[in-house]
Amino acid sequence: MGKIITVANQKGGVGKTTTAINLSTSLAVMAYKTLVIDADPQANTTSGLGIDPAKVKHSIYDCMVDEVPVEEIIQKTTIDFLDILPANIHLVGAEVEMVPMENREKKMKYLLRSLPELYDYIIIDCSPSLGLVTVNALTAAHTALIPVQCEYFALEGLGKLLNTIKIIQAQLNINLSIEGILLTMYDARLCLANQVVHDIKNHFQHMVFETIIPRNVKLSESPSFGLPTILHDSQSKGAMSYMHLAREIVKNNQHIISRKNIEG
Repeated sequence: MGKIITVANQKGGVGKTTTAINLSTSLAVMAYKTLVIDADPQANTTSGLGIDPAKVKHSIYDCMVDEVPVEEIIQKTTIDFLDILPANIHLVGAEVEMVPMENREKKMKYLLRSLPELYDYIIIDCSPSLGLVTVNALTAAHTALIPVQCEYFALEGLGKLLNTIKIIQAQLNINLSIEGILLTMYDARLCLANQVVHDIKNHFQHMVFETIIPRNVKLSESPSFGLPTILHDSQSKGAMSYMHLAREIVKNNQHIISRKNIEG
């Protein structure tokens, strides 16, 4: 059975989409059958994998609002072992249209029920909010991966998200746990960045990933080419950091068996 990991933080600009794209690609490069779900109306994960959101006729919105079977919406990417459930601007309306629905917080959980049997890993990218779609993503997930920027106010935002996760654990998803806290946009030259790393590791200890994602030009520019960083420049520090993160997650989830090995 596959692992569903939601990449979430209500703060914007912390590297959620960059993480979703590059982590899912790195897992696929390691021959793990992976699905990335774009649950953000900005659809940056979709475009970052070379798919034009304006040309996406059916998206996760159709699954959540109109109950279109998810298998009909999933698309293959140009990367072996990596599929995507894309998004487009229509997802903006889901927050309002789902309000009167019964079990509206569990729509995504229901539509993903059969998918963990088909994939080793499912990575969900969320918008920078704690709205209904993000609540759906956390309710559907086994774990939450939390990117935290190595800058001021990082701990404040992290505390709010952890409180939200506790509420979801209590009311909607008792099995939800923390996959890990991922430190992003790290610049070793800055005293503040080093202090944030020290404070978060000291406070959260084993919850923090060993991997730290650096500030890196290739990570910033690769979305403009519609490519994950590992395909844009595999030797860049950004690409190598996300490969290290993927290996760390695989090591922490040794019960997840690669379909390559099963079929192999």
